[in-house]
Amino acid sequence: MSASPSSMSGAGAGEAGVRTVVWFRRDLRVEDNPALAAAARAAGEVVPVYVWAPEEDGPYYPGRVSRWWLSQSLKHLDASLRRLGASRLVTRRSADAVVALIELVRSIGATHLFFNHLYGSIDPEFQIDPLSLVRDHRVKALLTAEGIAVQSFNADLLYEPWEVVDDDGCPFTMFAPFWDRCLCMPDPAAPLLPPKRIAPGELPARRCPSDELVFEDESERGSNALLARAWSPGWQNADKALAAFLNGPLMDYSVNRKKADSASTSLLSPYLHFGELSVRKVFHQVRMKQLMWSNEGNHAGDESCVLFLRSIGLREYSRYLTFNHPCSLEKPLLAHLRFFPWVVDEVYFKVWRQGRTGYPLVDAGMRELWATGWLHDRIRVVVSSFFVKVLQLPWRWGMKYFWDTLLDADLESDALGWQYISGSLPDGRELDRIDNPQLEGYKFDPHGEYVRRWLPELARLPTEWIHHPWDAPESVLQAAGIELGSNYPLPIVELDAAKTRLQDALSEMWELEAASRAAMENGMEEGLGDSSDVPPIAFPPELQMEVDRAPAQPTVHGPTTAGRRREDQMVPSMTSSLVRAETELSADFDNSMDSRPEVPSQVLFQPRMEREETVDGGGGGGMVGRSNGGGHQGQHQQQQHNFQTTIHRARGVAPSTSEASSNWTGREGGVVPVWSPPAASGPSDHYAADEADITSRSYLDRHPQSHTLMNWSQLSQSL
Repeated sequence: MSASPSSMSGAGAGEAGVRTVVWFRRDLRVEDNPALAAAARAAGEVVPVYVWAPEEDGPYYPGRVSRWWLSQSLKHLDASLRRLGASRLVTRRSADAVVALIELVRSIGATHLFFNHLYGSIDPEFQIDPLSLVRDHRVKALLTAEGIAVQSFNADLLYEPWEVVDDDGCPFTMFAPFWDRCLCMPDPAAPLLPPKRIAPGELPARRCPSDELVFEDESERGSNALLARAWSPGWQNADKALAAFLNGPLMDYSVNRKKADSASTSLLSPYLHFGELSVRKVFHQVRMKQLMWSNEGNHAGDESCVLFLRSIGLREYSRYLTFNHPCSLEKPLLAHLRFFPWVVDEVYFKVWRQGRTGYPLVDAGMRELWATGWLHDRIRVVVSSFFVKVLQLPWRWGMKYFWDTLLDADLESDALGWQYISGSLPDGRELDRIDNPQLEGYKFDPHGEYVRRWLPELARLPTEWIHHPWDAPESVLQAAGIELGSNYPLPIVELDAAKTRLQDALSEMWELEAASRAAMENGMEEGLGDSSDVPPIAFPPELQMEVDRAPAQPTVHGPTTAGRRREDQMVPSMTSSLVRAETELSADFDNSMDSRPEVPSQVLFQPRMEREETVDGGGGGGMVGRSNGGGHQGQHQQQQHNFQTTIHRARGVAPSTSEASSNWTGREGGVVPVWSPPAASGPSDHYAADEADITSRSYLDRHPQSHTLMNWSQLSQSL
């Protein structure tokens, strides 16, 4: 354990009257928690604190599922701290975490403050640094001036972002060399054991009151009850989930990781996002498995470990990218993407998220996300690729929707994944490459089990046609009870038309980029590569969380309400989802009002930096940007140099109301939800896979180029 270069230490640990505040954030665990371990070693009282200030994240107010997980995790942490002898976990509700924390430190007469680094979150004012680092620096500056010792630690990453640089001392811009460099560095420190005992801070309630944190309202409790059957938040349950994965699915991870019709991934991403599981512990334990299997000559197990560690590396890279390029949460990293003529169409967006595009694998994925808040990483790639390449919707919209609905929603990982899919990264997937959902279906769901589970209206369709029902003979459709355009939609966009439209959009993008470059060379523009003058495309109104921020006053203690949220933060039952969807889908697609059934919140988008490689183990999703509502298409067209969009809409489609029964497959440390369609087909066979305190300005002064967008020409030179 080591503090960052700019961490500050104060009075000696053994002095009388020492009272240490431990500020918990995304490190809700007792094991391998450097800040808590340092506080336990100090002589004196320890006061654990958690401040809930979601308004600081602007449009990224946590979704319903994330809030449920956080509430359960805090209860688990409080119980663990009490068992170690510590006092209760002091909770505060505020609109400004720094104000609330400083007020608490002063009120109890604390002499020390320990906390662990965060590396990035959205900054509403587009400052050069990630908001979380600015916040940390503010805390240190204010409290140090008052003589309070403040110290911060690395508890979220294998290596600090400023430690991983190329031979010239510059940050990496591509994942492969970044991860290669990480693997060549000394192994990260071994994880710390939980403290044996923590000295309690005996504080009267009047001096250190706790606010009641309200994470759900009455309308959300029914949906949240379903989550408790599927997941077990808390750091001790995270340990069980890790052990279950290491002793089970990890062995065949290289073969089974692409199977969408089974629980073949680790399911560790929510635990990693909330800091219930130490990434250093995961790394070391997988390394030990790899060494053992390598010595035994188990090449499949060795390869599985390499691939899984690579997914951990992608999580690491997401924080690294956000740290070095804070604008990546809002803007494409490659500057020419600023000219891409995105289709600003809320009807397309509504059809996609309701799972009625007419492409079974895409629709099944969106229905699963809708009902459970979880999505297999392969299906995440399929639905996001369809969103960006076929529908050409702004990638930030998809990122924001993932943030609102995914159980393991994580801004850094989500931004990396959506930038990768949209071709906005130097080593991202080519923007002109459209993945055929039909072919992807037979690759990741060869027997159609996944589609049948989530689209019961297609349950009786033979496997031969399950991923392209529009090609099935009429007699087959009739036998399966399917009427395309009625109880299952026709494709909203034909792939051939989508490919043509995408090529036209790319041609327009390059023409606009060339015109801008010529204007720059003629002195008519200041420069190419800085898109700060182009505001992000506005979020649709339904993506704007209606949050009542009034209760979050930094100086008010006592019960507060959760504030208003939109209805689609709730997880319906599968049957009620389809019944409600049928009522909605009879409406004209041109109706901009969204009466969509309620949707869950939070799931991790596992981004991938290499083609056809699984990303598992990171943390979640959302789409970054600011919204002025959905009625700004004309304004956006002018901003994008009068791009034109051609939209072909399917009308009058509605899924059937076929019921789906549910059962739950248990697994140590958690339960995996499995939905069974009424006409169950045979089990699918196994198939072979084909394939911080870094806020000191000295660092920024030495690397000013790391906080700007990259020009295509600059990228070519760097490569």
